[in-house]
Amino acid sequence: MGVFIGVLGPVEAWDAAGSVISLKGPRHREVLARLVAARGRVVPVELLAADLWEDPPQGAIGAIRTFVGALRRSLEPDRPPRTPPRLIVTVGTGYSLRAAPDAVDAWRFERAVEAREPPAGLLPLLDSALALWRGPAYSDFAGALWAEPERARLAELRSRAVERRGQALLELGRAAEAVPDLDAHAHAHPWREETWRLLALALYRAGRQADALAVLRRARSALAEQLGLDPGPELRELEADILRQADRLDAPADPAARVWASATAAHDRAAPGARLRLEATVGLMRGLALTGAEGLLAAREHRAAAVEAAEELGDAELTARVIGAYDVPANWPRSDDPAQAARIVAAAERTLARLPGDTAPGVRARLLATVAVESRGTASPRARAAALEAERIARGLDDPALLAFALNGRYMQTFETTGLSGRRDAIGAEIVDLSVRHGLPTFEVLGRLIRLQSAAAGADFTAGDEQAAHLDRLAERHDRPLVPVFTTWYRALRLAEDPQVPFAAKEAAYRAAAGPLDSVGMPGLSEGLAPLALLALRTRHGRAAEPEDPDRFGPYRPWALPLLLLAAGRRDEAAEAVRAAPDPPHDLLAEAMWALLARAALPLGDQAALRRAHAALLPAAGELAGAASGLISLGPISAILAEITGVPGPSPAPDP
Repeated sequence: MGVFIGVLGPVEAWDAAGSVISLKGPRHREVLARLVAARGRVVPVELLAADLWEDPPQGAIGAIRTFVGALRRSLEPDRPPRTPPRLIVTVGTGYSLRAAPDAVDAWRFERAVEAREPPAGLLPLLDSALALWRGPAYSDFAGALWAEPERARLAELRSRAVERRGQALLELGRAAEAVPDLDAHAHAHPWREETWRLLALALYRAGRQADALAVLRRARSALAEQLGLDPGPELRELEADILRQADRLDAPADPAARVWASATAAHDRAAPGARLRLEATVGLMRGLALTGAEGLLAAREHRAAAVEAAEELGDAELTARVIGAYDVPANWPRSDDPAQAARIVAAAERTLARLPGDTAPGVRARLLATVAVESRGTASPRARAAALEAERIARGLDDPALLAFALNGRYMQTFETTGLSGRRDAIGAEIVDLSVRHGLPTFEVLGRLIRLQSAAAGADFTAGDEQAAHLDRLAERHDRPLVPVFTTWYRALRLAEDPQVPFAAKEAAYRAAAGPLDSVGMPGLSEGLAPLALLALRTRHGRAAEPEDPDRFGPYRPWALPLLLLAAGRRDEAAEAVRAAPDPPHDLLAEAMWALLARAALPLGDQAALRRAHAALLPAAGELAGAASGLISLGPISAILAEITGVPGPSPAPDP
């Protein structure tokens, strides 16, 4: 029939040519997904109704029959009229999916995981199976009760696949290759003792005894902190064996494995399989990064290792693909790990210089876009040039995902002055349009975040509310846990700008929004943000800063410190802090930092600082100070400019 159905990620279907088949609305996709989860068994129509609706409406049965009819037309478009369907068949009062075992990614994956093959045959099976994953299983329906058991079962199978792959590599004498995936899996699933065991054994066999022991210590700590358990007997025994270098830990003496390993040892790292694994690892890291928190931290760590490994192979095109494959959309223009970002940029620049002249332009564009994205907050002319070149190349190619990534680079380089929210909004609008037309939900999230921030900057909260609602739906449908962090903060900002809301409620909203920050895995966003938000709120409403340790403001300390000192009555020190404050970084909070500096300089009468702030804020005269971040606001910039120049302007809204 030539149809392939995917549930290892968003629910989708493709025809024989690989083109996406339209599955109509979310209810249609849910019916198909529910039939996939049944694995060929008949699902009565009454059960389908109960699964699709918490309280099935009148006419639910008829609606389901309509959904099934539409699915049949989409999945079997060439079926002659009045001939029985072959894919979704009616059995009694229910339906069954009669797809071939290899026509559903979850079914194909399960067969590969359970395969009984020798290591050399099992390894490519598992590599292909793991490559089928495009995100969490049934990610469109993460909250559906019917999906929970199947999601859990497939997640367990995926863990088994990673562990079986690691075991196969160990049995083939390729211990060093097993380390990256096992390490990433141990970070993401710290309760899996088998993953820790395989990782420690792989490190030991790769000649890294100290690292192997360190991994076992990490395992002990993780198990104790998360489950209150001590390591099981296998981990304890392995640690003792490593300490005494027991013979049983040596690689197996299987003659076939030894012959295979010896025959490939000289060129193993440069073998096509190794190259494919490197690229596949980056794909895994990309998916892991979108989970946030520990997944994001692990992805960053292992991404750098993959780039280093690719460079060691000496193949510039491979390195370019490994670097460019990590096109994780980035919204916040302050890097979470500036040192690693600089290393990635340096590797991308080295690779650009070494690429052959006949390299595909898309490969070069991805490297340039990477330079632009990873150079966020540096105000680098080279990064701006890279962003423009990446966009120019991408617009000449039929690759929507590449263009979206290139536009992400352009966005990251639109902070050379204040007041550029309108320019960023145009970029966000194009990313949204591109993503909706070509099914790029991750980039749609990016585009809508950009538009939300731009709407907030211009105090257009009707448009901001619309984007926030879209973002919440995307987060739920595609399992994007970082998105609600931004929409929750936007709603706190929205509340802070409402003159009818009591100050205490505004403060409470920001305190609640600050709660999840420590667990999002984005230090570039979270460091210092919670105290900054409360300081901005008090300043916006004409209240003095509360006593606070200046060091808690992290990167925002130089611009918060003068107001903290003024509130403490330390006027001379505040004046010195204003004079010492540098120009703020070129990012989404630049206007907020200039506004804080101006608010401190006004009572001090520091004309030099006021002239600096006035010149910097003037291009953003029509915006709310700080609201371009979608997080905080210090009120209309026009009011601050009027105070600086001595022209009466609107006063801060009185506290209700």
